[in-house]
Amino acid sequence: MDIANVQESLRRRLAAGFDVHRRRPGDYQLILPILHEDGDMVDVYLRDSPKGDAHIRICDHGMTLMRLSYTIDTITDARRRVLDSILIDNGIQNDNGNLYLDTPTDMVYESVLQFAGCVQKVCNIRYWSRETVRTAFYNDLEDYVTTGLNRFSPVPDQAPLHDYPINVDWSLTWNNRIFYLFGVRGNDKAKNVAIALLEFQKANLPFISLVVHENMEDLGGRELAYLTRNADTQYPVLDDFRANAVRDIERIAGTAA
Repeated sequence: MDIANVQESLRRRLAAGFDVHRRRPGDYQLILPILHEDGDMVDVYLRDSPKGDAHIRICDHGMTLMRLSYTIDTITDARRRVLDSILIDNGIQNDNGNLYLDTPTDMVYESVLQFAGCVQKVCNIRYWSRETVRTAFYNDLEDYVTTGLNRFSPVPDQAPLHDYPINVDWSLTWNNRIFYLFGVRGNDKAKNVAIALLEFQKANLPFISLVVHENMEDLGGRELAYLTRNADTQYPVLDDFRANAVRDIERIAGTAA
């Protein structure tokens, strides 16, 4: 790694407060005017990349996940999925806690900003709390369907129309009636479900639709109206679905609760 050229490339693009400190042979720490919410500087290091001289490895030496551990005691499965999603969305790899990004030397400035932004997001506990709750909605729905509704032979990720890109979250069957179950969080999912239901209806598929909302009140008026026109039964929140699903399915299918 030609650190002098890298340093000059960064100096032309970064604002005042930028510097490079050599920590050990082939290992340099960037001093950047990029901070966490509490004012601490984001940890960014430069190392030789295994991809060769035309690349540089940007990494954090495990400091990001160590910092995260100060505010989150346990990385649950749901939180692990959130972390993996953040890293994938930002093109960052995780090597036993060391976050890193291998980048061409002529893209080092853009990649440093990309890496630092990802680190800030990982360490933002408010973001984590929000995303963990959102992820938990689908996990909790799955847990209930596979345990509380197992009498209805639930089958996940069904494709009623093979040439149509939107699948059914769960297919349920009772008394020879087929139910298509969707979990909905946010306007985008609501629009996709509404469009899918319309396409299934146009194809004359014999089904009854059940839509479970994370929070129906969070949807926009247009999205909610469109979904309401096409859905058979909606549940405003997951707790309502848990309380009424078995009775509703048996009633609709023509059997006693």
